Amino acid sequence: MKREFRLLKNYDFTKVINRKQNFANQSFVVYYQKNDQNKIRVGISISSKYGCAVERNKAKRQVREMVHDIFPTTLALDIVIIIRKGFSKNDFSKNFEELNRIYKKILEKVD
Repeated sequence: MKREFRLLKNYDFTKVINRKQNFANQSFVVYYQKNDQNKIRVGISISSKYGCAVERNKAKRQVREMVHDIFPTTLALDIVIIIRKGFSKNDFSKNFEELNRIYKKILEKVD
């Protein structure tokens, strides 16, 4: 995921989360908000309670790849993905399906 498609600043995360528009399942909590930049911006967050740094970085790499495959770059949304502990219980394909299901729900709400 290129830098221009990422949320990096803390105030960007809090702005999206404070809107309280979200969907959740066992593996993810996804907050979303429309933006005026005509491109998607995604931020990924994971708790330090999830595991050691190696496990957290692996989970973030996997989610980045899922986002790259699922979300189109022309979608005008800011998205914050919070990874839950249930993420580690599932394999990549199951987590991919769960994130894809949330993406479809977001599209229904936004349009």
